[in-house]
Amino acid sequence: MGIKQISLYLLSAFYLIAGLNHFIHPEFYFPLIPKYLVHIELINYISGIAEIVLGVGVLFTHTRKISALLIIMMLLVFALSHMYFITMGSCVAGSLCVPEWVAWIRLLIIHPLLIWWVWWIRE
Repeated sequence: MGIKQISLYLLSAFYLIAGLNHFIHPEFYFPLIPKYLVHIELINYISGIAEIVLGVGVLFTHTRKISALLIIMMLLVFALSHMYFITMGSCVAGSLCVPEWVAWIRLLIIHPLLIWWVWWIRE
């Protein structure tokens, strides 16, 4: 088993766990979804379903490319939530509080690395 295949399985597990977490701990995500969006609970659960479905989809050769592209699109949309979090001072009472520099690293470094990771395993 090569590094790319191991990376593929890790990516799949990452999105499966992240997706399940939207259902196990939804209260963590609700305050992170911008308030200008409506139906915050529905957005959270749709995000969780998408992460689970796409996390499984990358495992199969015939769905890997489209699943990877959809994960990248999802990550680009999620960047809005990261920017919203930064504008809130990188702290949501009762949920998540980090130093502002951590939120910026998450947006400007970790997020692009996730996109690169998905792009790398797409074929």
